[in-house]
Amino acid sequence: MTIAEPERAGDRATARYDRILLKISGEALLGERSYGVDPKVCAYIASQVVAVHREGVQVAIVVGGGNIFRGLAASASGMERATADYIGMLATVMNGLALQDALEKADMPTRVMSAIGMNEVAEPYIRRRAQRHLEKGRVVILAAGTGNPYFTTDTAAALRAVEIGAQVLLKATKVDGVYDADPMLNPDARRHDRLTYGQVLADRLQVLDATAVSLCMENDMPIIVFDLNGPDHIRMAALGASIGTLIDGGGSR
Repeated sequence: MTIAEPERAGDRATARYDRILLKISGEALLGERSYGVDPKVCAYIASQVVAVHREGVQVAIVVGGGNIFRGLAASASGMERATADYIGMLATVMNGLALQDALEKADMPTRVMSAIGMNEVAEPYIRRRAQRHLEKGRVVILAAGTGNPYFTTDTAAALRAVEIGAQVLLKATKVDGVYDADPMLNPDARRHDRLTYGQVLADRLQVLDATAVSLCMENDMPIIVFDLNGPDHIRMAALGASIGTLIDGGGSR
């Protein structure tokens, strides 16, 4: 990951969303490493989250654990699936604590809430308590997925976004949106500016798993898929800029 300097905006935009759920993959925290967490990447993400918060936007974060452990891959190698998934959930807590450290070094009050009980390092996830933290101006990191095996952190992000009353699910990825083919393999792949939930499901576009997309569709939760590595992209997405790919029910943007 190449860390770019944020763009200097002229006129500050008015926040379109009052509360967002930001989904970050565990792999995004790798930076130039092959394993673990790059503190520079955490600091970069923290600086963008702080910029969003200064615009008056409440921020909740769900982070994956693939930089440390991937439950599905371990299951495919012979480990019992539920056990593998629980190990993956623990990896997300480690990533959440790393992000909390970076955010608090940037003077942003942050709470890590875990779906698995571990009171010494994180608060238990309670929906109303999470909402209260957000209302008090704290960033909330929602770790350990849903607390159940067989569900991805994408599904956890969709579930938490609905539960806490977020207005949008922002999925930060390594590419600048959703393509009709893998842009890493096909130079002619075309990026979609907008898709409906039904198109994502029907075409089996691997942007989020089907459970997460279905949950967003049932609850009219828009999803924006965008490039995390771009300068100021988290703030731009939170302010409603036309960035990445919008997935929704097909109304006016």
